[in-house]
Amino acid sequence: MLWLFVWTGLAFCGIAVLGVLAIRVHLEVRRLSASIAAGSRAIAGAAEEFQRTAEPLAVRAGEIARR
Repeated sequence: MLWLFVWTGLAFCGIAVLGVLAIRVHLEVRRLSASIAAGSRAIAGAAEEFQRTAEPLAVRAGEIARR
């Protein structure tokens, strides 16, 4: 009968450890997704700035090519 209590206690501890690890994974995934979102916003801003600055150069290059 003692073994039944021991195994039940060990099973409970194992499930508790898995629960704690699942919570830690969830928090890390949230932090990673926030970091990816910030990086995505930064890349989008850089792409818009690049497009804004490259457009006059493309127009000038087109004028040179027509000559």
